[in-house]
Amino acid sequence: MSTTTRVEVEIGGEIYVLRGDAPAEHIIKVANEVDRRIRELIDRNPRLTLIKAAVLASLNIADELYKLQESYESLVRVIETEGVK
Repeated sequence: MSTTTRVEVEIGGEIYVLRGDAPAEHIIKVANEVDRRIRELIDRNPRLTLIKAAVLASLNIADELYKLQESYESLVRVIETEGVK
């Protein structure tokens, strides 16, 4: 039976209660990274609303994820090719 972790975090000045299967430390680490990215965007452009900053942060994170997935898949192909030789 898996245990659900419940953590209260602050993101963009708002309090959220997050639940998940990951350890609390992981959930907090992820929330802190999202908060950091949102605050960074707002610091660079104070006229951004929290919603717009959150959307831009999400797009930046998704872009990084896709690039990492492409790099991973490319690396796996290289390893598989080298393993065939």
